[in-house]
Amino acid sequence: MAKKEEKEAKVRAPKGGADSSKAKAYDASSITVLEGLDPVRKRPGMYIGTTGPDGLHHLIWEIFDNSRDEAMGGFANDIEVALLPGGYVRVADNGRGIPVNIHPKTKISALEMVMTTLHAGGKFGGEDSGYKVSGGLHGVGASVVNALSTDAKVIVHKDGGIHEQSYKIGKAQAKVKQTGKSDKHGTITYFRPDDTIFTGGVIWNWDKIVGHLRQQAYLVKGTRITVIDARENALAADSDDVFYLRELGLELPSMGFYFEGGLRSLISFYNQHQTVAHKNIFYVDSEKDNVAVEVALQYVDDVSPRLLAFANNIYNPEHGTHVTGFKTALTRTLNTYGRKAGILKESEENFTGDDVLEGITAVISVKMPEIQFEGQTKAKLGSVEAQGAVAAVFGDAFSAFLEENPDDARAMVNKVLLALKARKAAKAAKDSILRKGALEGMTLPGKLADCQTKNAEESELFIVEGDSAGGTAKTGRDRRTQAILPLRGKILNIERARLDKMLASEQIKNLVIAMGTAIGDVFDLSKLRYHKIIIATDADVDGAHIRTLLLTLLYRHFRPVIDGGFIYIAQPPLYKIKRGKEVLYAYTDEEKFKIIGKDADVSEPEEGEEEEGEEGEEDEMKAKKKTQKVSLQRYKGLGEMNASELWETTMDPKRRVLKQVRVEDATEADRIFDILMGTDVASRKSFIQSNAKLANLDV
Repeated sequence: MAKKEEKEAKVRAPKGGADSSKAKAYDASSITVLEGLDPVRKRPGMYIGTTGPDGLHHLIWEIFDNSRDEAMGGFANDIEVALLPGGYVRVADNGRGIPVNIHPKTKISALEMVMTTLHAGGKFGGEDSGYKVSGGLHGVGASVVNALSTDAKVIVHKDGGIHEQSYKIGKAQAKVKQTGKSDKHGTITYFRPDDTIFTGGVIWNWDKIVGHLRQQAYLVKGTRITVIDARENALAADSDDVFYLRELGLELPSMGFYFEGGLRSLISFYNQHQTVAHKNIFYVDSEKDNVAVEVALQYVDDVSPRLLAFANNIYNPEHGTHVTGFKTALTRTLNTYGRKAGILKESEENFTGDDVLEGITAVISVKMPEIQFEGQTKAKLGSVEAQGAVAAVFGDAFSAFLEENPDDARAMVNKVLLALKARKAAKAAKDSILRKGALEGMTLPGKLADCQTKNAEESELFIVEGDSAGGTAKTGRDRRTQAILPLRGKILNIERARLDKMLASEQIKNLVIAMGTAIGDVFDLSKLRYHKIIIATDADVDGAHIRTLLLTLLYRHFRPVIDGGFIYIAQPPLYKIKRGKEVLYAYTDEEKFKIIGKDADVSEPEEGEEEEGEEGEEDEMKAKKKTQKVSLQRYKGLGEMNASELWETTMDPKRRVLKQVRVEDATEADRIFDILMGTDVASRKSFIQSNAKLANLDV
């Protein structure tokens, strides 16, 4: 131990010792000052959260938010977002237009300040700036987008003129100039993200963009939002002569959104594939202590809650103070009404926060002038005053709703009462399992072939389909680090199942005990026994179904395990190819064609064919390759492989292919699971028909 410490100390010491004259002095010259927008390019994650796909799309949200803030202030009602060739994005709105006159302090155009200076914008001056509320409060949105773009351009229609300025990597290329006259007003922003910043390249996800902007249209009533995909149209690249791209009259893929119903319409959209528990959607839109509160909710026949939170129309996936206020008022109000109506008996305990959230779809939106988020990406609201305002506004309105709509009220309270009883039953079942496990010294399932190491960081759990594949995997694995858990058939569809019914399933119970985290309110991620949980099912319809069932279970009840990056899907090969003595594996049809050729004859050569070897050694080898016997085997399941094949192709960390499971859009994931695993057969059929062309079929 002492030798190791001595070695580490030598590595840390500067060459020549601490007193060496060659050691570089640490003085004022060692301090680096990043000027202008350099900090953004140096540490982009501080401003947009990540340099992956989420961060890339965050650039669109930042520019769109500026247009949306104009609409929230009543200055705009028409916003267009267009994807252009070459990765460019174009955002146009008919708001007031960014000011272009010279700023009295900086002596440069206000437009240039907004686009090239951090913490410069029109959101700091309160109502004097015209923004009573806004999503952009730090003044970094447009400038950050500019800094992370190779090229950008802003065209402003204002005060009878057209004003323009271009930028490269955040730097203005010339002063703002007037290029013409206009009777319109508004701002058009172009930008092209920098490939060197974003790890996955500049690849826009159309569905992600449409989903986000549809959501925003619900939140800003009476605003038209259009999304256009012009990536394949060269004419769209040069569109300065029109205010909106749609004015060119090009036949382009597009989506338009306009909603007068606001959050009511949003609740209807999210519940379109659900069986609702009551007819009327609760809705309130009011203000208290300078905080505008808008809430809509409806219960459905489900066990999972769906809470969407927004502050100044910014989506808050991590919720915050406004959701805390909502939950407090919801629990208190339903308990009060349940007791008063005699539905909740004196012998029954009060509803808990979990009880009242079961099966709820709710949207909580607040708008306030001085708003505080936790972090620049605004994932969580921190403003304390929002909690009291939401609790008061929602609590009063919801109490009145229950009194005025007794049928809806009774349906809601009965739904929550059912959740309370199920919680008790689930607790008893869960406690029984945990208690049994404790008595048996936490005995692991008999089907589990555990690994030798107890270090979770290097341990892997393969969940395989059937005893046949399980036996092969147990033989071929690395026993030190790899554990095998075979599943017998298809597990329970838990999309509509409560915890007590889930834990009655032997397959699910085995998986829960094997993972080690427990489940429900005693779930503990730190006790996860394997840091790689790998779903390895067959490459057929049944295998895909089992994989979907497992992902549904993990998403609904083990979401932190997915968010932590511990869930993977194995990619076993589809084909085994033998060419002479050479053995190759193909994981896709494309790989198969590359190996054997699309026109390859995989049958044996006809009798009597001979190789011609008089054209030299190279020609002889080519001819031999053409006439070599090629054997092609299509794997239907893991059980068809022997242990060495399974190890080489699917389990060996040096050669295998794994896909990590990630949730990029929780709301969309909820919707897809509802369609695929829910009770709405018509919607599932429609989804399958619409997406059939994307499926890989083995006929």
